[in-house]
Amino acid sequence: MDNGSYYRARSTYTAEPMFNGFNTPIPPGDAELATQTLHEECSYRFQSFSANDAVTLGLSLRKRFRASSRHAKGKGLVMSIQTVAGHTLFACTVGDLGGMNGVGDVSLDSWACLEGMVAVVRRTGHSSYYIEKGMSAMGKTPKQMGVQDGYRVCGGAFPIWLENAPCCPIAIVACYSGSSQDDHHLVVSAVRDYLKKMLRDSTMAPPSAPSMTMPTPVPPSGNRESTV
Repeated sequence: MDNGSYYRARSTYTAEPMFNGFNTPIPPGDAELATQTLHEECSYRFQSFSANDAVTLGLSLRKRFRASSRHAKGKGLVMSIQTVAGHTLFACTVGDLGGMNGVGDVSLDSWACLEGMVAVVRRTGHSSYYIEKGMSAMGKTPKQMGVQDGYRVCGGAFPIWLENAPCCPIAIVACYSGSSQDDHHLVVSAVRDYLKKMLRDSTMAPPSAPSMTMPTPVPPSGNRESTV
């Protein structure tokens, strides 16, 4: 499922726009989207990631989605931030399972879909959107790639990497609202902006004040022949 040969071959991302003869931007293909997603994974890495960071990031995701046009149109969202080992740090639902008209903002299998996306990240170490677009660029279906039941190959789950730990991601942030592209962009933009905030806070922190404690004087020894 990892297909490292394909992914390594596209490890360089170029953000140059593509244009046709009518000067209209051409939407990027699946290969370009996969390469861009890989660039995001390599760029957005944390110096540290704590349970408090997970809560702050999760609340930011919830606020962003509630302010989106998709939520205004009645869409719901489920989200989870958990360690690679499976320890849940943050989880919530935006919306209800069913309204007065019987139509819910989220469905009963939304959490199952979310866990399937998290399983893809845990299995490959890459975002679920990267795996989705990588498979599509190769013209392969999940079944052809040997993806078993329980895995959900669609965007919305993103790995949390530490800068000094390149062996594997430490955590996974995921959201599911039914739109692969929108869910991926929501997560990535929240991670990107939170990293900027952490960097800004660290540079604005005042330097530690020097110690004002005076050294304790040592009384002279009673023995005059003692050496200093």
